[in-house]
Amino acid sequence: MRMPLSKGDIAPDFTFTGINGVPLQLSDLRGRKVLLAFFRNAACAMCNLRVRHFIRRYNQWSLLGLEIVAVFESPETSMSQYVGRQDAPFPIIADPQADLYNLYGVEVSEEKVKATMADANTQKFVAEAAAEGFTLTPEEGSNFYRVPAEFLIDDNGIVQDAHYGQLVIDHLPLDVIDRFASSNISEISVETEG
Repeated sequence: MRMPLSKGDIAPDFTFTGINGVPLQLSDLRGRKVLLAFFRNAACAMCNLRVRHFIRRYNQWSLLGLEIVAVFESPETSMSQYVGRQDAPFPIIADPQADLYNLYGVEVSEEKVKATMADANTQKFVAEAAAEGFTLTPEEGSNFYRVPAEFLIDDNGIVQDAHYGQLVIDHLPLDVIDRFASSNISEISVETEG
């Protein structure tokens, strides 16, 4: 597995086929900003809740030039049974061998997953997921200790934010993604340098 990515790194390119069967290459999205999100597995209630949040903002983000690519460490059969039922308007990729996870340095951590279970905020997320119809469902053969990660990639393929979760429920705040979607990359660079 490679080292974690940092702001300013070139996003590693890869070719993928989403669960909709359409082949694409990450570099095909140059000229648009990209939110590349790595989730745990297709049955993960909190991951499905996050996808639901993305679906709700998709039209707004798309109009601002932001594409979403979601990756799950699950086989195609689980994808259609769980997260695929949400009919997301963006590519969802099955990566059961974790090739893309390794390419982006997305970690596996028993400690972080255990810390998530002990975290006071976790029950709030579980309750919100349940209210949306996503129950805690184990996916047979899944990597229970995978920790999510999200990357904001600019229109030139440069990583502007590499967020590796400290807990399973730790994601980029939606308002950070909103700002990334609606701003010029040069504005973001000036803000973070100052």
